[in-house]
Parts: sequence; structure tokens; C-alpha cells
Amino acid sequence: MAVNVLYHQTVQRIEEELEWIRMAKVNPAHFAPLYKRYHEQIFRYIYQRMDDDEAAYDITAQVFIKAIQHISTYEYRGVPFSSWLYRIAKSELYQSFRDKQSNRMINVDTIQLGHIVDEIDEENDELNRKQLINGIAQLKEKEIQFIEMRFFEKRSFKEIGEILSITENNAKVKTFRVLEKLKSIVKSTREHELQKSKY
Repeated sequence: MAVNVLYHQTVQRIEEELEWIRMAKVNPAHFAPLYKRYHEQIFRYIYQRMDDDEAAYDITAQVFIKAIQHISTYEYRGVPFSSWLYRIAKSELYQSFRDKQSNRMINVDTIQLGHIVDEIDEENDELNRKQLINGIAQLKEKEIQFIEMRFFEKRSFKEIGEILSITENNAKVKTFRVLEKLKSIVKSTREHELQKSKY
């Protein structure tokens, strides 16, 4: 059986999904299998960024309402249907943050941070977890997206590009630039802490 290594999806699963999409375009009532397949992961994506059950369920519902309303505009571009849903979810999330003037959450764990350490710390000397989290907090909202999608959600550059409506190469370049900026912030923080320790 052939497998799409990039997304761990069999050809059969992709074809099944495309058939569901085709049917949903004809009749929105056929959207149900897509909803069942992706509701949980879209909810988790939203919940991780706001840590509020009720609001996360509301926004998730809004994502699928929009998806049903706009399914006729969907075009397959070689990435999972979920990428299109994530793009809608991202838009709904940021709209919610603007409406409520609230801050988004960033949920991280030690393993996820370890992957970033490997990327930004060539000497692999002791990169403090606190320094790294503080460094990420100093990034702009749009920059944090690249860190989250690449290192926390393990997305390919192609999928990042699809979600953010940019090219795969642009996603790669922008991610590299964000990592370089994060490296610079962490280095500056270390030097500052070193100077303070001398006095």
C-alpha cells in the first residue's frame, strides 16, 4: 500500500477524504465524516492557545460552520484537508483575541523545547528552559506561529505554507529567520545575566 510519508496518510485515506469533500460540495449534509475525523484535533489546537473550555468549544463550532459554508471554495493542494481547517481556526482564534483583547496561551513541554535547543544552540551548552521561554515570549505573534507549527505541532514547511497562505520556501525562510532572532535574544539574555552576576 502506498503511503504519503509526509503526512502518514495512505492513498486510500486521501481518496476517501476527497470523496467526502466532493459529496459535501454537492450537499453540506455529507460534511459529517469530515467533522468526525477532524473535530477533536481542531478543538485541541484551539484549546492549547486559550486554555478556556467553553470558549474553545464555541470557536471550534464556528470553524466548522465556516468550513461548511465555504466548502465549495476548497481545492486540494497536496496537503491534508485539516490544513484548510487549521487556517480557518487560526483566523477565528485571532478574531476572538482581538474582540476580547485577551492574550493567547503558549503551551510547551520539555521535549518540544529540546527540539528548539537543537536548532538554535550549536554548542549545545546549557540552554536554560526559562531563558528559552522568555525568548519566545519576546517574539511577535506572527513569529511565534512558525515556532509552534514547526516544533510543537511538527508540521512540514509545505503545510505551514498552506495554513499561512505563503509558499513552502517562504515558510522555510521565515522559520529560519525566527530561529535566528530567537538565538540572538537568548544570547543577549545570557550576556546580560553574566554581566549582572559579576556585580
